[in-house]
Amino acid sequence: MFVMLLDMLRGFLVGICASAPIGPILILVVQKSLSLGHKAGFVSGLGASVVDTLYASIAIFALAFAQRFLDDHRVIILIAGGLVLAVLGLSMALKDPFRKMKNDGTDVSPKDFGRAVAMALSNPGAIFVMLALFAFFGIANKSPHDWSVMPIILSVSAGSVTYWFSVSWFLSRFRDSFKMNTILWISRVTGAIIVIIGTALLGKGLFMVIFQGIPIQ
Repeated sequence: MFVMLLDMLRGFLVGICASAPIGPILILVVQKSLSLGHKAGFVSGLGASVVDTLYASIAIFALAFAQRFLDDHRVIILIAGGLVLAVLGLSMALKDPFRKMKNDGTDVSPKDFGRAVAMALSNPGAIFVMLALFAFFGIANKSPHDWSVMPIILSVSAGSVTYWFSVSWFLSRFRDSFKMNTILWISRVTGAIIVIIGTALLGKGLFMVIFQGIPIQ
């Protein structure tokens, strides 16, 4: 019992650490929390938590298969993932963040959740981040038939959800301190950053196809 509780605590810490790195998801949550409030930011974070849970399951159950899949389809993942990020970033940069803004921050769109899921799925390399964190915290790979690992996976999800709830809540507390023009520029700049990240991934994939002769598969 003590060992399982310890593993669940480790899984919770994995969920927090996996969510913490600065990237497109954090940029999206910052933009949503400041322009629309806590709920909109948290819903975006939940999209990332769903994908984190998926990646944690893959990493702990089927790492060898996941690695072969990523190696075999690396080019198409780079191209498709980069294109998705570039389009989503462009949408953020051009969209008016005040169009549906409400003072109570209750205007939450399912699109925020879907956008976060799409961004997170565009970075399947996060599976290896999960693997590294599992190794760091001493969580061993499990057999696909070992369902005792489910509490650990749920703990990873809980850690990720807690992180995004805290970040979106903290940012929303200060949204009234930001001027409208400041929030507008945050939206534009964060969208542009995501476009740059997506374009870099897309360019890397196309470079591998055009100059290295690696086929798209």
